[in-house]
Amino acid sequence: MAGLPTDKLDALERRFDSIEHAMSASPDPEKYVELSKEYAELSPMVAKVREYRAALADLEGAEELYKSGDKEMAELAYEEMGELKEKIEALFQEIRILLLPKDAADEKSAILEVRAGTGGDEAALFAGDLFRMYQRYAQDQGWKVAVMEASEGDAGGYKEIIANVSGAGVFSKLKYESGVHRVQRVPDTEASGRIHTSAATVAVLPEVEDIDIEIRPEDIRIDTMRASGAGGQHVNTTDSAVRITHIPTGIVVTSAEKSQHQNRANAMKVLRARLFDEQDQKASSERAEARKTQVGSGDRSERIRTYNFPQGRVTDHRINLTLYKLPQIITGEALGDVIDALITENQAAQLAAMEQGA
Repeated sequence: MAGLPTDKLDALERRFDSIEHAMSASPDPEKYVELSKEYAELSPMVAKVREYRAALADLEGAEELYKSGDKEMAELAYEEMGELKEKIEALFQEIRILLLPKDAADEKSAILEVRAGTGGDEAALFAGDLFRMYQRYAQDQGWKVAVMEASEGDAGGYKEIIANVSGAGVFSKLKYESGVHRVQRVPDTEASGRIHTSAATVAVLPEVEDIDIEIRPEDIRIDTMRASGAGGQHVNTTDSAVRITHIPTGIVVTSAEKSQHQNRANAMKVLRARLFDEQDQKASSERAEARKTQVGSGDRSERIRTYNFPQGRVTDHRINLTLYKLPQIITGEALGDVIDALITENQAAQLAAMEQGA
């Protein structure tokens, strides 16, 4: 297993076997849940390591057969050796990727925020397009999307929309979407056919629990206010909307759904995510150094992607990726093609950094 940390892989296998044994010993429910989580985390790695070791043993057997002197068997063995070497190389690369350090937030659900930027009504319409793109992508991933706060644009779309995207591994994929998205197209209202450029900003924050970040009661001010619908219609006559101000940072979060109780819970969830994100942005120099190996800086002022409608193309500027399948991407159907490319590029950068540091 040259090139792989054999001692570490042996230790992972031993740990996996001990967890399996402990789970079969009927532990109490709380312990069983804890063991199950670790078992699920280790399973992909252990499965690949065992498959890799089995393939190495098969290759050794095929090489012995090739040297046996039997011409017919040697031909069969030679063919098998070629197939096994390809399989071993593929498994080797998969194990290296599985060994890469994981972002602690990757398995978390996320708070998705989409805001219209420069471009007036067209920017709000574009923000609506982006949000629907994420809705479709989330649906295809088996995730759930719950709108927490929305401010509609005058001509449609959204000035701002905030949603909770829940499911397994949401943040690991959507985190690459943070930044400025730019659109180039001819608005429906443009009689001369002139192309307009507008933008929307996307922020993806990992959802955090009370245990992840502490918010002291004395550090927040909670105000209730009367909620109203679009254009002042369907006014809710009860004081159900909630605004929470985090006094030390000045962060303000609002939620204006029908239930005041739900609004308070939603606003606290968004506040925790924003405070966690603020702490993350001020993380140690070691974390900042690690981020240099990731795709893009994660800075939400960074222009990351352009959607050019006249040419039917989408360009991700961080990895110089251009795909001529804008209709499929903007509907969310092919957004995975872009996200998967970003993940692959990030893994390649991490592997290169790991090799340099070895």
